[in-house]
Amino acid sequence: MEDILRPIYQERASQSNTLGVLLVEKKHKSSHITDSFDVILLIIVKEADQSLFIKHYTYDDKKAAMHIVSESQLQEWLLLGTNRKIFEWIHEAKILFDRNEYVLNLKTELRDFPFNGRKIKMGLEFAKLIRRYVDGKALFESGQFLDAYNYVVHSLHHLARLAVIENGLHPELTVWHQVKQIEPEIYKLYVELVNSEETLEKRLELLFLASEFLIHSRTNIGTAHLLDVLRGKEYWLFNEIMNEEELIPYSVDLAVLIEYLIEKHLIEVVNVETKGNGVFHRCYRVS
Repeated sequence: MEDILRPIYQERASQSNTLGVLLVEKKHKSSHITDSFDVILLIIVKEADQSLFIKHYTYDDKKAAMHIVSESQLQEWLLLGTNRKIFEWIHEAKILFDRNEYVLNLKTELRDFPFNGRKIKMGLEFAKLIRRYVDGKALFESGQFLDAYNYVVHSLHHLARLAVIENGLHPELTVWHQVKQIEPEIYKLYVELVNSEETLEKRLELLFLASEFLIHSRTNIGTAHLLDVLRGKEYWLFNEIMNEEELIPYSVDLAVLIEYLIEKHLIEVVNVETKGNGVFHRCYRVS
């Protein structure tokens, strides 16, 4: 298949905008890594009108997909974890073209996982974890047990990913396989939630109690990035926090996370006078 695709990737490799060309092959029938294709041709470019462009090819009984991705889109995926397969693709791929060792340096960075990168990713996972946990608990308290269950499963998944990142690894598609080795306590919680013969209400009740301890024990490491940024000013309006460049990835989870940290006395509210009598701007600072 590589020979068939050679004219396609050679043309791309000759362009100065191309940073790297990688080939990911399906290794066995049940493999999920290539989205059912026999081959993925991943082309990383410096800039592009479309952040992601995909083209499909067939040859005899084989099928291939070409993904042209901009460097900025790739970095966003790696930071936010919104495209889980990209980690496996970069790890498993054969390098066909590499401008100034761009791909080799990328692979090294992913393998070494610098602490600052880990800190940001832990912050994002912790924010998602708190959002799911808080919403799930509210649903549980209103008697919506099936909806609460769905949120709790997601919150456990974020807790699992957080534990994996904390241990210096990237969460893979098989995150529970990783967690079983690294944090058996979290894995056991998940298994008990899914397999227990207790009523759903009882399962959720027990899980909220256990989760609270596990979340509490990771609050400092999960909020280190956010609190470091917030220490940069005496106090912040919420809109300033939301639009601070480093904190934009926290997105919709930010308000819930801030309220959680106020409850835990890690952030405090500062009331700043407005022109309205008795009305204050609600601002925030690190305790």
